[in-house]
Amino acid sequence: MKNILILGGDGYLGWPTAMYLSSKNYKVTVVDNYFRRNICKEKNIESLLSNPDLIQRSNLWYKLTGKEIKVSIGDLTEISFMDSLFNGKIKLDWGNNNSFDLPDTVIHFAEQPSAPFSMIDSEKSNFTLINNVISTNNLINSIKKFNIKAHIIKLGTMGEYGTPNIDIEEGWLNVEHNNRKQKFLYPRQASSIYHTSKIMDTDLLWFAVRTWKIKVTDLMQGPVYGIFTKQTELNENLSTIFNYDEIFGTVINRFLTQAVIGYPLTIYGKGNQTRGYININDSIKCIELAIQNEPKNGELRIFNQISETLSVNQIAAKIVDCCKTIGISAQTSNKINPRVENEDHYYNPKYQALKDLGFKPSLFNEEIIIKMINEILKYKKNINESAIFNGVKW
Repeated sequence: MKNILILGGDGYLGWPTAMYLSSKNYKVTVVDNYFRRNICKEKNIESLLSNPDLIQRSNLWYKLTGKEIKVSIGDLTEISFMDSLFNGKIKLDWGNNNSFDLPDTVIHFAEQPSAPFSMIDSEKSNFTLINNVISTNNLINSIKKFNIKAHIIKLGTMGEYGTPNIDIEEGWLNVEHNNRKQKFLYPRQASSIYHTSKIMDTDLLWFAVRTWKIKVTDLMQGPVYGIFTKQTELNENLSTIFNYDEIFGTVINRFLTQAVIGYPLTIYGKGNQTRGYININDSIKCIELAIQNEPKNGELRIFNQISETLSVNQIAAKIVDCCKTIGISAQTSNKINPRVENEDHYYNPKYQALKDLGFKPSLFNEEIIIKMINEILKYKKNINESAIFNGVKW
């Protein structure tokens, strides 16, 4: 099976993806610098569940399954560390076998993932830009330098597109101008410094594809929700990071946690803001489809990775209705929108390509909602109500 290198392997998506691929007999190595868990601890917005570090979790995974997830801890904005992942000089912090096979696929999750965090102040904005853009630039330069033929799978975001008043195509737009035609990257219009950094990532990758014939899949993913996968359910200490705060918690995860403790679901503005959403299990399956369906050398393939579109009001209504069926009284509360965004807008993204490869989306329905609520209820005592709303404005 292929050798998989996951950058950002300690994250909400990185760790469950590592376990899922390891369970499928891929050879997996994860890299991280613990930025997210350190910031969460510093700001007292820690995960709902206890999360041992990567070395501890990889050791537990090995004991439970006999499968190895190798670990290397380091900062990917340092070019010497990035180079070590591709020149055979990697320092493994965990792994029973000291050997390291160069990757066939690199999954790049290693970025500061929060729009609110990027808008707190100039220091956080600068960190977001430096961390996200430099890590991507280091990645493409190391692959070029050592002539690695690996397929890069980069986690982009649907937020790159913004909310244009036309249909959102899958990454590309055919333009006719003065009787001439050409295909261009679909116009981007970010709504935060974080989303702007992701646009820069896409531009860097497109440069590397055109210039150095690197092969890349860029996944324009919507907000992810979910608390468990088949692998995390093996043992509580294999759980992924589950944030419910305003900074790192996505809206569905946050609303469900609020409902459990009777905290009104905080709807910003009118609540008509519409986005594309995807369950964590669907996200992982899409990543595997990207691994199995490599682009050609010199090709940038872009997928819009979502399962459905929902407005904030629709999400809140679904949660409130489901809570009633299990005896929980959930309410909503509209707050003055702290964000600069369109609250009434057209939103029609195309997301057919992954379905054509076999992706079968699961929808945000009563079964999923109730299962998530019941899981969150187990850890109700861990919920820090003061972490939910921080009042980040932009």
